[in-house]
Amino acid sequence: MLANMVTSLLEHEAIRTTAPKAKEARKVAERIITLAKRGGLANQRLAARTIRNKDVLAKVFGDLKKRYESRAGGYTRMIRLGHRQGDAAEMVLLELVDRPAAAAEPNADAPKA
Repeated sequence: MLANMVTSLLEHEAIRTTAPKAKEARKVAERIITLAKRGGLANQRLAARTIRNKDVLAKVFGDLKKRYESRAGGYTRMIRLGHRQGDAAEMVLLELVDRPAAAAEPNADAPKA
């Protein structure tokens, strides 16, 4: 589950999830981006253990590597969205910092049930 969340985060650059899941996904995502910044085949294979989608892996070692090469760390941000109706779980928006402004919150167009 965690690998899928991190893959979705790196693919869409933002995901909406519960706070405890976001905290765990954040650790893994930041490690993957650090591996990409270092570059090399060995680091690419280490990242491929978690990210099994080759297109996302190419994005991480291409676009995201260039975007965060001058940043020392802190590649993700958690924005608290409130509590989910039903079980009152705390929801957050986990997103990559410095993402393009055109990218909106995921599922923003989806009607609320």
